[in-house]
Amino acid sequence: MSANLSQHVFCAEQVRTHEPDAAAQSGVAMYRLMERAGKAVFDQTIKHFPQAQNYVVLVGVGNNAGDGYIVASLAKQAVKQVTVIAAVPDKPLTGDALTAQKAWLAAGGDITAFHQQIIDNADIIIDGLLGTGINSDVRTPFIELIEAANSSCAPIVAIDLPSGINADTGMVQGVAIEADITVTLVAIKQGLVTGAGRACAGLCEFDDLSVGDVFMQLATPSAELIGYQTSQGLVKRNNNSHKGSHGKLLCVGGNTGTAGAIRLTSEAALYSGAGMVKVYTHPESVLAVSIGRSELMVTATDLITALKWASCVAIGPGLGQDAWSTTTFETVMQYCCTYNKPLVIDADALNLIAQRSSVTSLKNTVLTPHPGEAARLLSCSVSDIEANRYHSATQLTQNYGACCVLKGAGSIITNSTNTWVCTDGNPALAVGGSGDVLTGIIAALIAQGLTTEHAARYGVTLHAKAGDIAAQRDGEKGMLASDLFKIVRQLINDK
Repeated sequence: MSANLSQHVFCAEQVRTHEPDAAAQSGVAMYRLMERAGKAVFDQTIKHFPQAQNYVVLVGVGNNAGDGYIVASLAKQAVKQVTVIAAVPDKPLTGDALTAQKAWLAAGGDITAFHQQIIDNADIIIDGLLGTGINSDVRTPFIELIEAANSSCAPIVAIDLPSGINADTGMVQGVAIEADITVTLVAIKQGLVTGAGRACAGLCEFDDLSVGDVFMQLATPSAELIGYQTSQGLVKRNNNSHKGSHGKLLCVGGNTGTAGAIRLTSEAALYSGAGMVKVYTHPESVLAVSIGRSELMVTATDLITALKWASCVAIGPGLGQDAWSTTTFETVMQYCCTYNKPLVIDADALNLIAQRSSVTSLKNTVLTPHPGEAARLLSCSVSDIEANRYHSATQLTQNYGACCVLKGAGSIITNSTNTWVCTDGNPALAVGGSGDVLTGIIAALIAQGLTTEHAARYGVTLHAKAGDIAAQRDGEKGMLASDLFKIVRQLINDK
């Protein structure tokens, strides 16, 4: 497998256009490529579910069906009990899919109409119903088969991508297979790694079918996959350094009753290596922010002096949207834009930006919206954001001129020229305060000298990996945002 190829994702059209040429230039006939695809899926099924004996293979009418028939033939050769259920048994197949079907029938296999009992008795279900071409809602009879498979207790292995998922956006087209394993082929489809597509894919296995090197020469990736293991960290510290050498971060937020948010941000920044961290907060929040963490400098006066002192500013967590918030926000924005001071904007600061059409040029800035905040920034609905997370992230960058982190499953990071998708992370991070911690991490990295884009990429992967470690240690449910602090510190020092 090409290591370079496995670090990138592609839109479906790139795969459809270049897969035949990649096969031809590699000296591989398309039916032979289909056989490799079926073998890759069967091998992964055996690897993950070696005890499964009763295979149910669901097939549609396209090339995914051909892959499914080959999986069925291989399972039969391995002395498995195999039942093939065709969604549209009366519709004839064509091309390589027909050849694969004929090979299955010649081997003594047959094709069965849908019966719920067959699926209920399965040890393993192979999803070969729909391929990468779907861009409208799933229709009958595919709906019934997908719902039956999802309601079964049997694990599901999806061929290339779960049926019902849009290969480009990850959007569920009405209903989709909820796979345990997805074996994606030739190239990783961008819809598999973010949003609902990531959730439906389960564990994603990749096989380039030995045409990856040629494919990579022909196709242009739409985004790069990043994780903690592949991220570039901070440089080693000079023995002669001092606290001022590692950045002066100002964290702005924490209105009355919401001091905890800016406390999480500022404490996360300390654990992420910022040399000095100061918090500008509401007068009634000073004690709540500073108590028990004497390393923080906390003030409620002279914001301009604090801004002059800082090498980076983070604003938004707990800021609110009242008169104090608005005055504070406008002062910070005017100062940072005038002096090109690095800025990380989150939470209520994003909501305040959304209310001001004049804010359109935020260079040297990182925006970190969740889908709700992104919807307000783009004047659309949350469902619009989630329907195409790639487009949404790109639109935010174009509209505001900033590096953008669109948070969620498979967080997307964009700047004016590139897109990255984080492969780390899990549902444990879906907890109050988690985003505040991410803001502190990214801002601390910028304060220590990283560019906004580098800090956004590295910060997202640090945060996500810390969430993975915390979940593995203590479970996904009940994690506190502050549980990430010491893990982040360890990860930064391990690089």
